[in-house]
Amino acid sequence: MNKLQQLLNLMGLAQRAGKLISGEELVVKAIQTEQARLVFVAKDASQNLIKTVTDKCKYYDIEVSTVFDTLDLSSAIGRPRKVVAVSDAGFSKKMRTLMD
Repeated sequence: MNKLQQLLNLMGLAQRAGKLISGEELVVKAIQTEQARLVFVAKDASQNLIKTVTDKCKYYDIEVSTVFDTLDLSSAIGRPRKVVAVSDAGFSKKMRTLMD
């Protein structure tokens, strides 16, 4: 199993544990309140959404990744989403080690 697949599996586990925030408005709010530790944006999302989320993450110094597309993110968490934030420190630390 490659690292990207492990990352998606971990994302599904975080969803079931209730440590994932999904949807544009909720993720932006989580970034602003600094609940988000790591943010994933689908690489095939609209340019406006990508710019909004990456600018917010840059301002609040939160890591953002565009490694997955919408289908990958949606199948990992079980609902159609283009942006997802991890709110747990443990999950985000493990995901960062898999991304490096």
